[in-house]
Amino acid sequence: MTGPSAGPKPPGEDEGHKLGPTRIRDLLAVAIVAGLALWLLIHYNYGSFPSLPWLSGISLYVLAGLEVVIGFIVRKRIADREVGRSRGQLHPINAARLVALAKASALLGAVAAGGWAGVLVFLMQNGILDAARADRPGAVVGLVGGVVLAAAALWLEHCCRTPDDPDQDAADTAPDGSPTPA
Repeated sequence: MTGPSAGPKPPGEDEGHKLGPTRIRDLLAVAIVAGLALWLLIHYNYGSFPSLPWLSGISLYVLAGLEVVIGFIVRKRIADREVGRSRGQLHPINAARLVALAKASALLGAVAAGGWAGVLVFLMQNGILDAARADRPGAVVGLVGGVVLAAAALWLEHCCRTPDDPDQDAADTAPDGSPTPA
């Protein structure tokens, strides 16, 4: 029987439903799927697409820059123990929102990097076409922007982590300050 009347769950039963850190292997899988999809799309429809301006992926850099700055601010607030509900503190709900932003941005960065990589592979395969050579700088800017955004998002997610419990740290040390054996 499940539900609220079923009583407390044994430890570890709900472990699969915990929100954990974004795994790089998951982002790589998303990037590979996006790359293959965009390569197929552009392979069969390249002639119907407009040319790629070299600034086409610049918005990814702007998002990455914002997330890095926010990451440093959050990291400082957490280190200074300025998290709480008081005025001027980082509200815990806002920290959770920033984690959600970081996770979404990491996925966006993976999709963008994979998609631009797929486009770039196609453009490299068709090096004899003048249009393909002209589109390469835009694809490189987009590819690097996707990687930078994913890295910035992972940084922001890392900055939103809570510090270790000080009671646990105190329990691992002896009264004289030396570490206790494990």
